Amino acid sequence: MTVILLCVAAAILLVLGFEMFLVMGVPTLLAWLLLFPSIPPVALAQKLLGGVNVSTLLAIPFFIFAADIMARGTIAKRLTDLVKTNIGHVRGGIGHTTVVSCMGFGAICGSAPATVAALGRLLHPELLKARYSETFSLALIASSAECALLIPPSITLIIYGWLTGTSIADLFAGGFVVGVALGIAFMIYVQIVTWRTGAGLFPRATRRERLLALRDGLVALGMPFIILGGIYGGIFTATEAAAVAVAYALLIEMVVYRSIGLKVLMEIAEGSAITVAVIFILLATGSMLSFLITLAQVPAFFTQLFAAWNVDWIVFLLIVNVVLLVAGMFIDPNSILLVLVPTFYPVATSLGIDPVHFGLVVCLNICIGMITPPFGLDLFVASSTLRRPVELIIRGIWPFIVVNILVLLLITYVPQISTGLLAIVR
Repeated sequence: MTVILLCVAAAILLVLGFEMFLVMGVPTLLAWLLLFPSIPPVALAQKLLGGVNVSTLLAIPFFIFAADIMARGTIAKRLTDLVKTNIGHVRGGIGHTTVVSCMGFGAICGSAPATVAALGRLLHPELLKARYSETFSLALIASSAECALLIPPSITLIIYGWLTGTSIADLFAGGFVVGVALGIAFMIYVQIVTWRTGAGLFPRATRRERLLALRDGLVALGMPFIILGGIYGGIFTATEAAAVAVAYALLIEMVVYRSIGLKVLMEIAEGSAITVAVIFILLATGSMLSFLITLAQVPAFFTQLFAAWNVDWIVFLLIVNVVLLVAGMFIDPNSILLVLVPTFYPVATSLGIDPVHFGLVVCLNICIGMITPPFGLDLFVASSTLRRPVELIIRGIWPFIVVNILVLLLITYVPQISTGLLAIVR
């Protein structure tokens, strides 16, 4: 009964619009006072601070800083020009350019909101010129940015790896395959819309334009090759790769392209610091919440419950998908990870589900939540970036949600898609 009341308290705080660290933190403190009063306050303080005192989490501020540098610089435009000059002339080419550019930029920054902000202004006018509808164009940009949460380096996968102890390199390998699969599914839908509406044809670029775009774009594409090559080549860890990403972004934008000066860099650093602070406050609160969830034996309760009901992995993952899809409509991605992964992960392992497979199922659900009304984060980022009503984006987002769910079912019930590349990279 006490646990139910605490869940109700959290729901009330969420509905009233309180910040997520309070939605998680207040019930956590109440749970401590009501269920575990014998635990000294210093123990909670140690969990609060010690939970984020983990070297793996250093990758998050570095990747966020690198993403913000590239979003303010010229890498995003050069990457888009590289794709557009090569495939923009084919039927549906500019739509495919949007998907591939978001995948490429996601492989550089690892952040869906940063991808929407960086590429939205570049791609939206091009899609309209190609005679795609406003609603389709806005929805395509918001949806394609999801690939950034899957294709490494992915901040979401880093947090999942920290919570569960799963290898970040293994998660990155699985995320690459799933991200590409999602991108291909979007491109199939783009082609269907193109055939139906007759939109999507651009003039063929000249040989000189393609060569210039290749010269500029290869420098931008160097980052994912350096990061992933370094990780899987054993040269550096995922955390060290994040620091390399910052150094590379600074080198390209400040020295090679000279698109960012010292004053702008300080502004970028300030914005990145605020973003990182918000995330780490959530992570610290979540680590304390996970500690109490474990003490309350919530995972053991669900494990015994599902065993009593004779639930197999197929039904369990269906339940997980439904819970995560509903949660994604109202809660931000990091909070979903912090609240639900410590609860469901022990059950998943007890049913023999591969940690990497489960992580990609969770991450793809979070991707869908980023574009699902009423509170999908990418919807509002796209709205503010492109100065369009969020209702207009929602109007065109539903077909993309259907595509997402179809891919989710495929990833959920064909585990080899998530884990097939691991045999090669291990």
